[in-house]
Amino acid sequence: MPGNQFGRREFLAVAGCGTVGLVLWNSSTPAESAQRFEITKTDAQWRQQLGAQRFYILRKAGTERAGTSTLLNEHRRGVFTCAGCALPLFASSTKYDSGTGWPSFYRPLKNAVITRPDRSLLMERTEVLCRRCGGHLGHVFNDGPRPTGRRYCMNGLALQFRPENV
Repeated sequence: MPGNQFGRREFLAVAGCGTVGLVLWNSSTPAESAQRFEITKTDAQWRQQLGAQRFYILRKAGTERAGTSTLLNEHRRGVFTCAGCALPLFASSTKYDSGTGWPSFYRPLKNAVITRPDRSLLMERTEVLCRRCGGHLGHVFNDGPRPTGRRYCMNGLALQFRPENV
């Protein structure tokens, strides 16, 4: 091989290593990972219960389009619960307008969510899951308001709102 030119064999070796690297980097998995949760169902059971869009988000770690959630404009007092298992997740008093197009909160309720690394999309983020059913809720970032400095950026379809009885 003359000079600095790559031959076909070298190109394939580099391309193969790059593909393996991407697969390893993108090692986080959707909600059906090996972790055990209190509520478990088959994909067929979840799909039947949730419908196509919520199944995609909660069970396959999907994301809804920004600005499409009806919960963006939910300002009543109450609790935001998991759309998969109804576990209370966020108090309405912790909701704020982050300007991102997704419902955002600065703190979850105690013992409501768990987090894990998410290396999808060639970046490292922190995924937020429902503690009870393992449903994918969204991600948490360190650019939120006081008092926590956290932004729990949630998919509206992963949540349901339960108003407080007044």
